[in-house]
Parts: sequence; C-alpha cells; structure tokens
Amino acid sequence: MSRMIFVNLPVKDLTKTVEFFTQLGFEFNPQFTDENATCMVVSEQACVMLLVEPFFKTFINKEIADTVTHTETAIALSAESRQEVDDLYEKALAAGGAPVKEPHDEGFMYGRSFADLDGHLWELIWMDPSAVAG
Repeated sequence: MSRMIFVNLPVKDLTKTVEFFTQLGFEFNPQFTDENATCMVVSEQACVMLLVEPFFKTFINKEIADTVTHTETAIALSAESRQEVDDLYEKALAAGGAPVKEPHDEGFMYGRSFADLDGHLWELIWMDPSAVAG
C-alpha cells in the first residue's frame, strides 16, 4: 500500500508563508485552503499543511516549539541535481529564508539547509542515483 504523508507546520502569517513557498516554485491545493490553513503540494504523495498558529494549537496538547531556540523537525526534500539544490537554496534566501549551515558535500550526496520565515528547518538533498541504486 502506498501512503501519503501530510506534514503539519504552524505559521505566524499564512499569506507571507504562501508567498515564500510560491517563490520556491511550490503550488497549493485550493480544496484545502482557507484563512486558517493551506495545503502545499510537494508531490502526489507528500503535502505540507501550513496552519496558522491558533488553528495548529487545536490539534496539539503541548506548546508550539520556539524555532528561535529549538528545532522541532528537519524536513528534507530531494532534488534532481546539485544545481537544483543550489537554485532552491538561493530562491529561499531571496524570499526571506535564512541560511542554517554550510553546504554538506560527500561527493555522492550534496545538501544545503535553510530556515523558512517561521524558523522551520528545510534540507535540500541531491544523491547520485548510481550510489543509491545499490
């Protein structure tokens, strides 16, 4: 059975967050979008639900992590090439994201990390298909 994954992230300003991820090339499913949330489509099997903080709180029993001082998750997205990693990273910074650490280059694997407008950690990763094929 193939499963979909829905990552839920709290955001402070939904409009600014949508603008940020639109600049990175993501699209949104209007069926699951209103003033409280939107569904960012990553692939046919993966979506990120961006929920304004008060609405996000209705789904949890704990406090929302303070992303200024803590990392609540690291979301890794695959890229088709090293160049796509660099391009998405540069788009993220141009849209207001922040660099997190230096690029990680193992030869067969290359990655860069940024924080979005709400401090969520995103990792962009390319892996050489021949190294993954086994």
